[in-house]
Amino acid sequence: MKRNWGTKLKTVLLASTVTLFAFSLICYPKQSLEASIRGLNMWWEVVFPSLLPFFIISELLISFGVVSFLGVLLEPLMRPLFRVPGVGGFAWAMGMASGYPSGAKLTARLYQEKQLSTIEAERLASFTNSSNPLFIFGAVSAGFFNNPHLGLVLAISHYLGNISVGLIMRFHGIRKEKGKPKRSPRPFSLPYALRTLHQTRLKNEQPLGKLLGDAVRSSVQTLLMIGGFIILFSVVNKLLYMMHLTEQFAPLLRQLLRLTQLPEQFDIPVFSGLFEITLGSQMISQTEEASLLEKAVATSFILAFGGFSVQAQVASILAEANIRFQPFFIARLMHGVFAALFTYLLWKPLYVQTASGEPDSIPTFLPIPPDNAWDEVWQLLQQYGPLVTLLFLCLYIWLTAKTTNGTRGRL
Repeated sequence: MKRNWGTKLKTVLLASTVTLFAFSLICYPKQSLEASIRGLNMWWEVVFPSLLPFFIISELLISFGVVSFLGVLLEPLMRPLFRVPGVGGFAWAMGMASGYPSGAKLTARLYQEKQLSTIEAERLASFTNSSNPLFIFGAVSAGFFNNPHLGLVLAISHYLGNISVGLIMRFHGIRKEKGKPKRSPRPFSLPYALRTLHQTRLKNEQPLGKLLGDAVRSSVQTLLMIGGFIILFSVVNKLLYMMHLTEQFAPLLRQLLRLTQLPEQFDIPVFSGLFEITLGSQMISQTEEASLLEKAVATSFILAFGGFSVQAQVASILAEANIRFQPFFIARLMHGVFAALFTYLLWKPLYVQTASGEPDSIPTFLPIPPDNAWDEVWQLLQQYGPLVTLLFLCLYIWLTAKTTNGTRGRL
């Protein structure tokens, strides 16, 4: 009986929320259109052209057996540290390089290929999703803060936080694995890795053109879904502000900000960042009442948490593969806390001394690109990104139409 009431309450809550959203769209059509265009521009100019190459290459690497090859080589590292197979190292590296939600897509793909168990997929998804370096250095540091030096501390704190999450999530689901035999990591063996590469490629007998077409179609479909979520949450964020609901939640955020000794003026920027990281990071950078360190700590948390927009994208990808979303959400909270803490701890050695011009303070294993390098790449992406998006959308339409006509011909 209680379960029945809970289901009915959930139905009423969901129906009321959607109805309120539809009513607010009618009340604020101009603001909704502006927010929708803003989200579309972000997807059109940056997200699509920056993620598409990684998605296509990832699909091809899996099909040609390169991921299986890397999985054998990385098994001695990934299994003891994170309790995931070696193929998780590929998802981890690609997730850091390409950004949200590449890690989730690759995890779901590897799970569907039966290279991961359910628990291993949940572990892997929790720490392979992160902001890419281009966004951290180009958009946030150079674009919003106009301070390229800030990108170093934000990036290192972000990725150290992700590693910390992975080390903690290795204990996730350990009770469920008690009855199963333990899999000890296979020793490093290049000949065995090469044999695995060859055997995986032989299993896939499709021609190169078919593999490439499937990779393009799958990648564009995922990016279309991502674009829809970006536009939706951009509109939701704006409508919450227009209906003054953001101000209603602000007092609760102020209490949390007091506990962390951050300025109360971060209440609305942080709330906005909980929905969409781009807008939240921009608003935090424009808060005049806070010091640069306080802005960096708050921005680190927002970048690591990912925002509900990114989390909705990941939830959709994981749901298609029947992977639970809850561990990922808990991991995002931990990542936010870790990233903010690392930013505070590393502020003096990685920013104060570096920005003051002391070359000895820069770690030798972390070469810093020229100050304007990331900014130039970001500008080029915004300039030529729409053209790349348009070309691949046309290619996607052509491939889909060709596949549909081929299917009808067989029928």
